Amino acid sequence: MAGYAIAAGALAAACAAGYQSMAPTGQWYGKTFTGLAHGSKVAALTYDDGPNDPHTLRLLEILARHGVQATFFMIGRYVRLRPDIVREVVRAGHAVGNHTFTHPNLIFASAAETRKELQDCDHALNEALGEYSRLFRPPFGGRRPQTLRIARELRLEPVMWNVTGWDWNAPPATDIERKIAGQVRGGDVILLHDGGHKQMGADRSQTVLASDHLIACYKAEGREFMTIPQMMEAIPSRQASVVT
Repeated sequence: MAGYAIAAGALAAACAAGYQSMAPTGQWYGKTFTGLAHGSKVAALTYDDGPNDPHTLRLLEILARHGVQATFFMIGRYVRLRPDIVREVVRAGHAVGNHTFTHPNLIFASAAETRKELQDCDHALNEALGEYSRLFRPPFGGRRPQTLRIARELRLEPVMWNVTGWDWNAPPATDIERKIAGQVRGGDVILLHDGGHKQMGADRSQTVLASDHLIACYKAEGREFMTIPQMMEAIPSRQASVVT
């Protein structure tokens, strides 16, 4: 019986550890930014896996029409392919962050592989932009203590999310909107995708439509949209230490 209890406890601990390595709001393995306190009237729209032709550019048109700035976590190999789109994103006033060079799950990456993924993406962004916001989002949300330690050694600020549209498999815009509406509590970091990690040209037309509707709806409710750096700066205790 004692052996069974020990085994059950070990299994529960392993499950909890596995959950924390992927859970977007989990903090076991190190502090990550997931938004402001619930009830705030602000939100941050974030888009992963770009730059992507043509949907990143279409999304920029929607954001410009609404006067909203967002944060784009970009894959380095796509940055190398389309630095012109990256520059358009920044010219429009949006923030850009590091989403690794090839989009691996860093839970399974060695320290050397993790460092190379972040540095290669960093180099691609620097070649395209020069200075950029020192933000990092791990692909799939997967991270270990080693992942976050290496990111911070490279002066990258880990950013997760607390609301997701589950749009990675291109569901209808109405589904994306409904899923987000069911999670929003205020002060949220919303995860969407303007690209796909498998190939350039992923269809994100439904995410573009959903973004248009969501922004209009939430603005009508008096909500304000910020970039991640702007949201971080809204926290007094972080104002002296936020990396920009």
